[in-house]
Amino acid sequence: MVIKNVSLETVCGITSKLPENIHPEVAFAGKSNVGKSSLINALMNRKSLARTSAQPGKTQTINFYNINDAIYFVDLPGYGYAKAGQEVKAKWGRMVENYLHRSRRLRAVFLLIDIRHAPSENDRIMYDWIWGQGYQPIIIATKLDKINRSQIQKQINLIRTTLKAGQDVLILPFSAQTKQGRDEIYEILDDIIEKETGTQESTQSSSI
Repeated sequence: MVIKNVSLETVCGITSKLPENIHPEVAFAGKSNVGKSSLINALMNRKSLARTSAQPGKTQTINFYNINDAIYFVDLPGYGYAKAGQEVKAKWGRMVENYLHRSRRLRAVFLLIDIRHAPSENDRIMYDWIWGQGYQPIIIATKLDKINRSQIQKQINLIRTTLKAGQDVLILPFSAQTKQGRDEIYEILDDIIEKETGTQESTQSSSI
């Protein structure tokens, strides 16, 4: 994937109506401070378009980034921030649930897990919940540069075991610093775009 054009097109709050996009969407979920904005910026090849914050849990909107006018990156609010009140957490949950349940263009959900640690209870809940919405999560094991190479497989196995994820569930190690893992994610995105384009062409041909 070659990133040519990127724009933050839509920002949805708790009362906002979701956009009716014509391009496929991929969503990024993860707990606060897992490196979600850093991942999105690395994929977009931009330094700071996706807003990173020194204060975890600050993002309370769903942000839609138009990539090459071909696909949308959907940045979901981070979860699990301890200092967020129950009312705020409930709002985040409703926003994410509404999006996952109602989006007609969502094609994949990336769940970010810090590779240094076993998935938290919130991570396990989100993993099961994504399955419950009809999507097979793609796990991005972030902060790869924070561990030794010899630890990678051990940590991947820990993530898989803790989430009770089958071997068919992808777990992709990723570093926003070195960009390791970015090409593998690009391949997934290219495949989604290619399939969508093929489906649209098939539909158009059958309607002629």
